Amino acid sequence: MEFLSTLCRDLNPKDWYDHSTTLFLAFLVISAVTYYAWLYFPNPKAQRLPPGPLGLPIVGNLLSLDPLFHSYFARLAQIYGPIFKVRFGSKLVIVLTSPAMAREVLKDQDTVFANRNMVAVARVFSYGGSDIAWASYGPEWRMLRKVCVAKMLSNTTLDSVYYLRRKEVRKTMSYFYSRPGRPVNVGEQLFLTALNVTTSMMWGGTVEGVERDSLGAEFRELVSEITQLFGKPNVSDFFPCLARFDLQGAEKQMRELVTRLDGLFEKVIGQRMKMEGEEGTRKESNDFLQFLLKLKEEDGDSKIPLTITRVKGLLLDMVVGGTETSANTIEFAMAEMMNNPEVMKRVQEELEAVVGKDSMVEESHIHKLPYLQAVMKETLRLHPPLPLLLNHCSSEATTVGGYKIPKGSQVFVNAWAIHRDPSMWEKPFEFDPTRFLDSEWDYSGNNLNYIPFGSGRRSCAGIAMADRTVLYFLAMLVHLFNWTLPQEKKLDISEKGIVLNMKTPLVAIPIPRLSNPTFYE
Repeated sequence: MEFLSTLCRDLNPKDWYDHSTTLFLAFLVISAVTYYAWLYFPNPKAQRLPPGPLGLPIVGNLLSLDPLFHSYFARLAQIYGPIFKVRFGSKLVIVLTSPAMAREVLKDQDTVFANRNMVAVARVFSYGGSDIAWASYGPEWRMLRKVCVAKMLSNTTLDSVYYLRRKEVRKTMSYFYSRPGRPVNVGEQLFLTALNVTTSMMWGGTVEGVERDSLGAEFRELVSEITQLFGKPNVSDFFPCLARFDLQGAEKQMRELVTRLDGLFEKVIGQRMKMEGEEGTRKESNDFLQFLLKLKEEDGDSKIPLTITRVKGLLLDMVVGGTETSANTIEFAMAEMMNNPEVMKRVQEELEAVVGKDSMVEESHIHKLPYLQAVMKETLRLHPPLPLLLNHCSSEATTVGGYKIPKGSQVFVNAWAIHRDPSMWEKPFEFDPTRFLDSEWDYSGNNLNYIPFGSGRRSCAGIAMADRTVLYFLAMLVHLFNWTLPQEKKLDISEKGIVLNMKTPLVAIPIPRLSNPTFYE
């Protein structure tokens, strides 16, 4: 102490400033090196984290991150194995790329990994976790899941709104018929139709004073911007200590988008409640909004009531989660069939045998079309809508594959890589629907070799609706039209986005196949 006092007394202010700066910089360097050594060279006697690429201090592996997360992770799996780690800033990310590893997380320890690591924009999007996709696992989530799967998306409810789906799909067929020999942006029309189908099922055409068609264009713009925000890396997620500053403005952008969506929901809900409250104007509707508002009244006194915020959260999941993914799947399926004309021909022959050239496709035909179903399954194998599914988060420290998984770790299951693993799939990069003609394949997630909708408690709640919508739409497109490419165009089925979509939108020429013009009205 005496030495330090003498040193401080003898130093002039400038020297003291220089020494302080040097000491501070030395402290930062030593801290960074110590942190790096602790991170990547742990005590050999301690339980190890999964292997993974070395990263830089503080930023981890952020600088090597590829925008196509799923293919980037697939390449890393070839080096480090079916379970590995990466660090994005202060976040530890565990990636699984084999059915065995996926089973440990999605089946064996399903409850431990039942939560989500809620990214900053998701917190804004989901009304603070008031929806089914991002809600924390617990009583509220179970209530929302029950409302979604057991009631709102049950076969009975979906049957009751079939006429709404049919009406919207036939509108699009009429549009294609009006453009014979002319190229159309198939993806754009598919998205708009999927959006109209979804919003039609949500509140039908019974909301007076609200033009649903005019809402379609606004919803399309909002949904597109929202999914783009989810796909952008955000510094707030990598360094939570900086989240309150929203350095990239992502939360602000999402808040503006959700506020606009919220305004649309408020408008529609307000109109419906006003209609229901007016004496002599009450009438029953067969849409989801009617169902949810009725359920809200019945559950008003329960411990976990279905509040208006939760109603809007469910509607938001439907309009965002059920539109782009369905449209993208149909677009990929059409592109793959056009790229494999023998597949297209076989689907059309099956439709002619089951439906007939003098009849219109109905949803009741779908279960009699096994090859068309196989086409959808093969499309979802090669192009799963969410290639990394939604993330999982460990609620406690555990082990997977013999490796330590700390509490709070973010876990991704790379379904895209599992679906293309040559050790599990013969000719995995070829589009071959016949591999799914075996009845053992379904969307339940019980077979971890095939999980386009996830598996376990947090699997997709909208499987039944997606299955009906995509298959019916595909059947109509192929039964009513032949499809060719414009002469100057080449088919490009490459992918982009965290929600997989075609890098180059599908532009094709519809050519009517059937002679009866009433089928196109």
